[in-house]
Amino acid sequence: MNEPLPFWASETFWKKTAIWVTSGSFVLLILLTFDSLAKISAGGSRVPAYSVINKDISYRFDKQLQRYQPVILGDAPLFGKMLSETEAEQLVALGKKTTQAKNCMNCHTLLGNGAYYAPDLTKAWLDQAWGGAGRETAMAQFLLDPEKYAHTYGSNRKMPNLGITEEEARGVVAFLKWMSAIDTNGFPHNFKAIGAEEE
Repeated sequence: MNEPLPFWASETFWKKTAIWVTSGSFVLLILLTFDSLAKISAGGSRVPAYSVINKDISYRFDKQLQRYQPVILGDAPLFGKMLSETEAEQLVALGKKTTQAKNCMNCHTLLGNGAYYAPDLTKAWLDQAWGGAGRETAMAQFLLDPEKYAHTYGSNRKMPNLGITEEEARGVVAFLKWMSAIDTNGFPHNFKAIGAEEE
């Protein structure tokens, strides 16, 4: 005696189920992609517009969220010049392209990607080692001549001279300032910024 198979044990049921699950997953992936793009695009709530490089950026501990987060304050033009959104975008793009062309991620970490040989650059603009006033000049000088301005902190690790031009150095500094304004959910952890305060 052959008993009929239950509907859930039939080949047809599983083929249809596979088609529906695959189709549903595909639609969900598309929706999540558009949602993610909206959240990571410059000018959103977590990733500021490029013109944020015209502002003073601080890093404060938010007790409610239990993490540090960037705080955008008053005007503080980069290299003493207020830039339009287009000019700021071009300068930040130059800096990003320079960090890619010079393979900075071979040694450094940027936004969680890269290596751990050299310091994490995600919040480098806010690093206490650069001091407060005139940090963009100090950072640019370091990029132009890293051997002369190196701080090894006893590690003897020094950045090689990568032949960065003055314009590229200014672009990298702009990129680092812009990146420090991105809300990274407190990453990197245990980072103490210039003038970091608790709210």
